[in-house]
Amino acid sequence: MMAALDKSMMIGVIGAGAMGAGIAQVAAQSGHIVKLYDNRADAAKEAIASIEKQLKRLVERKKFTLEQVQQTVANLQVANELADFEHAGLVIEAIVENRDVKQAVFAELESICSAQCILATNTSSISITRLAAGMKHPERMVGMHFFNPAPIMKLVEVVSGLVTSKEIATTVFDTAAAWGKVPVYAASTPGFIVNRVARPFYAESLRLKQEQVADCATLDALMREAGGFRMGAFELTDLIGQDVNYAVTCSVFDAYYGDFRFQPSLIQKDLVDAGYLGRKSGEGFYSYKEGAVKPEPHCVPPSHHPAPSCVAMGNLDALSALVMRLSGAGITIEQNPSSALNALKIGDATVVLTDGRMASERANSESLENLVLVDLALDYQKTTHLALSRAHNTPDDVFQQVVDAFFAAGIKVSEITDSPALVVMRTVAMLANEAADAVLNGVSSVEGVDNAMRYGVNYPLGLLAWADRIGIDRVQQVLNALQSSYGEDRYRTSLLLKRLSDQGKGFYENK
Repeated sequence: MMAALDKSMMIGVIGAGAMGAGIAQVAAQSGHIVKLYDNRADAAKEAIASIEKQLKRLVERKKFTLEQVQQTVANLQVANELADFEHAGLVIEAIVENRDVKQAVFAELESICSAQCILATNTSSISITRLAAGMKHPERMVGMHFFNPAPIMKLVEVVSGLVTSKEIATTVFDTAAAWGKVPVYAASTPGFIVNRVARPFYAESLRLKQEQVADCATLDALMREAGGFRMGAFELTDLIGQDVNYAVTCSVFDAYYGDFRFQPSLIQKDLVDAGYLGRKSGEGFYSYKEGAVKPEPHCVPPSHHPAPSCVAMGNLDALSALVMRLSGAGITIEQNPSSALNALKIGDATVVLTDGRMASERANSESLENLVLVDLALDYQKTTHLALSRAHNTPDDVFQQVVDAFFAAGIKVSEITDSPALVVMRTVAMLANEAADAVLNGVSSVEGVDNAMRYGVNYPLGLLAWADRIGIDRVQQVLNALQSSYGEDRYRTSLLLKRLSDQGKGFYENK
């Protein structure tokens, strides 16, 4: 049975900014009376009026009925002082990210609210354990971290501090579910789930740009069109604000005692120092000034010669879907399953999926001629764009044969500088590695981490489910190659990922 708070229970929300107002709307839409408090004069009243205005627009789009809007607005009330929360069953704080300010508010709430009232914070970065320190009843303090905009984003991280009651966390989890959200349990560690696990999404693209592997527009396009992400790292950090994203990275880096997995980027620091904060300042990685045109990704043009014939050699595994795509485009595919070499021969080129090694390194190690590496794609049957790299001795005309074959199948090609694990494979392997480490250290469960990343930042697939799809052995191989290439602890493989590889298991099922 669900332990969700009864709809007759009044909910208090402190802070009438975007997050507080959004949380209040969610609770009110679910049938609770919600009292909204802000210490700024008329801020709560204005927030309720804004909610009503936004909901009426949704009536015009047939997302809500007028009756639903009227009931939601009727459920929203202004609290004139914290004393108005005397009979609340749950109070959610959504104010400035300042520990001292928050603790002062909770100290006052403890003197007002009943001992049964749950006290929750929407903090995204402050330790729940630290916030609860000094409280009379620290066991009733819990994190209830919504994502912006709260009425739309599904995820709620239910964060337990050191002494948070399991029953309290369960009640908040079930209440969030009753409100139509996707709750996940998380331990109070730096960044919780999403802000920790997402760091490599930004870090790897920033590093690729710093190393001049490709430009921002090309890297962003590859993450969208091959990786299936809503946005690439550069357009997303411009939207978030370079100062905000950089501050979160620094916070996580510092909280983990300088662990280089979370090392901030110097090129992002330069943007922040220059005041190039993204959309809000008019300049970031891209320009948003009037008349500015966003640059296009760099793609290799086709030669318009007929696509060469291909030979599918050995076990192509992940690239078998790409072979089907080429065949469906009318390209002749000869099958040679008995070959000791697992590769796709396109004309004179030897084409293989990246295993993390650089193309020239792999060509030298395995004595492969005319080697071309293919990046990971979420779905090779549907992708419209792929990154390729080639060994130093693969000539232009041979590389062009691969470009022409892919173009015939409706796939654009961006050639990137020979770099470990290319773009999408590198990023996904690092994200999955961080997700695995979060599970290893008890931050959340496998399902919790995957749900957090899917519903908190709209990743196209749960990272650990994606690792299973790629193959745990291959992910480990990619990470080992990255660590070998850079010689950095940043790319160390999670112990959990190593353990599963040794056991022949995946995160969700045995292989």
